[in-house]
Amino acid sequence: MNDAVVGGSPTTTPRQGSPDRSVLAPTPTPREVPMPVDTGAAPIPNPAPADRSSNVFDINDLDVYYGPFRAVRDVRLEIKEREITAFIGPSGCGKTTVLRCLNRMNDLIASCRVNGDIRYHGIDLLGDDIDPVEVRRRIGMVFQKPNPFPKSIYDNVAFGPKIGGVKDKATLDGIVESALTKAALWDEVKDRLKTSAMGMSGGQQQRLCIARTIAVQPDVVLMDEPCSALDPIATARIEDLMQELKSDYTIVIVTHNMQQAARVSDRTAFFTAEVNPDSDSRTGILVEYDATDKMFSNPSDQRTENYVTGRFG
Repeated sequence: MNDAVVGGSPTTTPRQGSPDRSVLAPTPTPREVPMPVDTGAAPIPNPAPADRSSNVFDINDLDVYYGPFRAVRDVRLEIKEREITAFIGPSGCGKTTVLRCLNRMNDLIASCRVNGDIRYHGIDLLGDDIDPVEVRRRIGMVFQKPNPFPKSIYDNVAFGPKIGGVKDKATLDGIVESALTKAALWDEVKDRLKTSAMGMSGGQQQRLCIARTIAVQPDVVLMDEPCSALDPIATARIEDLMQELKSDYTIVIVTHNMQQAARVSDRTAFFTAEVNPDSDSRTGILVEYDATDKMFSNPSDQRTENYVTGRFG
């Protein structure tokens, strides 16, 4: 399934205070594309015009459980519009778990339970009447390992719009060219759009996955260690691409590369893990969240300074 449109969620307990459906009615914008087939769940609204001071996400008291194990606790942060936010921290501290909460990917894990409040443009993202398929269209995801479909380059990018109801060939051609251009890939592949995506290099495949995600015109792009499997040249291209894309999209990236976080992000959240001495289990916590230049030059918490200076992690 397409990263941005794959859906499905387990049965959940109805939440109190779900938003009124009239509040959730979408407002047409120039970025509107056809919606997926109606599932009966309430759509979520299109975002207001870009305002760099506005919050895309407001996260409060977020706890994530896998069965009885609490993997993440008490996360509170705000993610700003049209900025790049980096999640850093040692392995097992909950960075990816929190990232996956932002587009309800954790719904696909039967044992996972998410408590707390995640607001997307003020809307209760975890509300029982919110369609997770529509959430994943608005909030796309690029994974650690490039995962192109075993289809042509063209069909990879056109897949999401086709699922969304776009049938006109000229319209699809325009979407494919626009997405590949934004992903800095058009000039490299425009003469071989009908060839298999499996024959592309790793860096090209990752940019193709980014193009596939933005082809459905999301509001947010989540990236889970998108450069970890790439060489330095391909990594630099992805980093340059992120800087270009943030004028149109809000980007949240998980990275183990602190230099990458310092280079590309506007804000950085540092997570670490608390060890339970009785069970040796580890629960992720958010230690500090601030402007990236401050996080790397004058952090407020000693644990942050120890991590960014390489004293642990």
